[in-house]
Amino acid sequence: MSENPYALEADSTISTEITAQALRVATFGAGCFWCVEAVFESLLGVHSVVSGYMGGSLKNPSYEAICTGTTGHAEVIQIHYNPELISYELLLERFWIVHDPTTLNRQGADVGTQYRSAIFTHSDEQYNLAQSSKQSTESKFADPIVTEISPASPFYPAENHHQNFYRENPEHPYCRTVIRPKLQLLKAQ
Repeated sequence: MSENPYALEADSTISTEITAQALRVATFGAGCFWCVEAVFESLLGVHSVVSGYMGGSLKNPSYEAICTGTTGHAEVIQIHYNPELISYELLLERFWIVHDPTTLNRQGADVGTQYRSAIFTHSDEQYNLAQSSKQSTESKFADPIVTEISPASPFYPAENHHQNFYRENPEHPYCRTVIRPKLQLLKAQ
């Protein structure tokens, strides 16, 4: 896990000394965590993004175990954000844009329950906001949204080589063909 170097660059007057108590947590599954991590790291107010696993039965799962599709975990990102700079609602808006929430257990070429669309909530307020956001977003899609909305369960950080993948490997084929075009599209919006 590393601090987002871009999170506060838009306004240099904002103090970069943010206490852990001031930060909130959001956890989303939207396909491969490499792509989703890169998108959320670029948002003002996001302090850090950690790729990992949630929603399964195995304690301390490995990437290899997750890929079997038998642990019940989803690839997720856990976002630590400053609610004074970015709201949970805005994070949800970006979540719906960054992936296809109408495909069950798949995002593009990535297939399996570990790639499911999921919002893991950390409070009743987050749960209610996620449900409301899902309902208001549903009409924007031709097919029904299949996103799972569940209370957060234990989060297990992914192995170090999965963290900050786009930043550390910008020329990796997946980064060039999937992540970079998605980031460029989102910047244009």
